[in-house]
Amino acid sequence: MIHRNVTSYLKSCFKKYPVVTVTGPRQSGKTTLVRNTFPRLPYVNLENLETRQYATDDPQRFLNEYSAGAIFDEIQNVPGLTSWIQVHIDEIKKNSMFVLTGSRQFEVMETVSQSLAGRTAIIRLLPFSYQEIKGAFLPDSVDNILYTGFYPRLFDQKIEPVRALADYLATYIERDIRKITHIHNLSLFQKFIGLCAGRTGQIVNLVSLGNDTGISHTTASEWLSILEASYTVFLLRPYFTNTGKRLIKSPKLYFYDVGLASHLLGIENHKHVKNHPLRGNLFENFIILDILKQRYNRGLSNNLFFFRESSGYEVDLIYLDGGVPFPVEIKSGETISSEYFKGLEYFQKNFSAELTAKRGLIIYAGKNIQNRQNFRICGYHKLDTVSRFISSND
Repeated sequence: MIHRNVTSYLKSCFKKYPVVTVTGPRQSGKTTLVRNTFPRLPYVNLENLETRQYATDDPQRFLNEYSAGAIFDEIQNVPGLTSWIQVHIDEIKKNSMFVLTGSRQFEVMETVSQSLAGRTAIIRLLPFSYQEIKGAFLPDSVDNILYTGFYPRLFDQKIEPVRALADYLATYIERDIRKITHIHNLSLFQKFIGLCAGRTGQIVNLVSLGNDTGISHTTASEWLSILEASYTVFLLRPYFTNTGKRLIKSPKLYFYDVGLASHLLGIENHKHVKNHPLRGNLFENFIILDILKQRYNRGLSNNLFFFRESSGYEVDLIYLDGGVPFPVEIKSGETISSEYFKGLEYFQKNFSAELTAKRGLIIYAGKNIQNRQNFRICGYHKLDTVSRFISSND
């Protein structure tokens, strides 16, 4: 079994809280993680219709069967159960009781925040990080990474990505989407997801996205929120200050799993990636989401942004380190070019008052590590060192 980097943080939270809630995309490994981390806790799958009905109809009696604690998988299926959990843990006054999991972000957070505020730690588990599977489990090739993605099932069952991701997408649309909202035209929604994949790494334009799908921009906004709620797309917010009125203020669109984005683009093997027009966008998607995974695995929140000015200057990623912006450029080429530095230099020049030091980072598809003036150049294979470098004073 592949060790998950969030495990130590999960154990620490369980000791300090009566409840721990693990949320993340379907098939990101939540069930495997919690069952292997807490093997002595009874496991209850609330996807099971009979179990779900019992917990819904008679929650007090149901919970009495697990008064010493349990793992409740997919808690959003029985939202009322959290109120009974609250009453129980308030009476017991003991930590390390229950572990809850859920795949639908907004529903889980709404359910938990209403009943368990201050009583539960929230942990977000995304598909594997690059560090967790590199080497023995994933051929060290950028194109293969972008094609395969990071869903655990692909590695556990050794399924070809084009098959596994097609099944994942079909299940997601036919099963989860029907639960989240009343979308009657599922084929139109699938078209919408595909059009989102074609905009990976781009500024969200709801009017354009709606027109291309054949829906209103209002519906496009609603459907995008559904994809965000179900951990399908990740919206990277713009970095701007009160004085930066010329800065772009719409988010950029990425997918929580780059392999799913590639599948939606019609990529059927790693050889198709090399000359694909969105290869650079997919590489950017891979790097940004991996940095987000590093933060979530340490129990830290999303502090990632991008910078783009209407005049055309941009930086792919702004990492806030203690509130201080740190600029990061992401390039899919394997050779360093002088063009790579323009956005970083512009950002340093125009935001010097906000920076504690003139530093920046370039992450590229090569493997060399270099220092050039104020910039560190880092190959993607050293992704696990990025957070430490940004937080250092080097």
